[in-house]
Amino acid sequence: MSNTPMAASPLTRAVLEIDEYVSGLGWDQPARLFALVDTARLRAQEPSLAAQLGLQDESETVGLTPIEQDEVPSGKPLDEFLGTIAWPGAVAGCALTVERLMLPPSAEAQVPSGLDEAGLASWVARHPERQEVRMTVAVLRDGSRESALRLREKDTPTEVLTGPDLVPGLADALAATFAD
Repeated sequence: MSNTPMAASPLTRAVLEIDEYVSGLGWDQPARLFALVDTARLRAQEPSLAAQLGLQDESETVGLTPIEQDEVPSGKPLDEFLGTIAWPGAVAGCALTVERLMLPPSAEAQVPSGLDEAGLASWVARHPERQEVRMTVAVLRDGSRESALRLREKDTPTEVLTGPDLVPGLADALAATFAD
């Protein structure tokens, strides 16, 4: 089933579970948003939903269950969309998976000046060193963060890079969805 290491924190396990799920759908996917809920609380408060999600095993007392939300609108900038989200108290955290083109740091000096956002995106898309990457970023209400990065050219579970500070801007935007 899952290649997620059991020694990892619950947040890391949730991020890797989401990465594995989205990986199974293939590339060129739209952004996907997930609520993260405490698994034990979900089992206790919503037993029928927990059963639907296959969470009957009560031996796992610590964990987070990702629940995919409605589709992220494609016609709206991601930061604007995230600014419209407010989570109910039962949601412990959230995660977002997006695919982007990235360049190595060495390419920063080559960026032409004066490009608008669309022009920059077009320039990056044509750059010979571009890499397609899938980013899964999660935050909890307490400020904890975790990310997983998967390059299209190294699309295997053993090549997924994880860490709390890999995509700080997106983590900040997700954390803001919990601000009062």
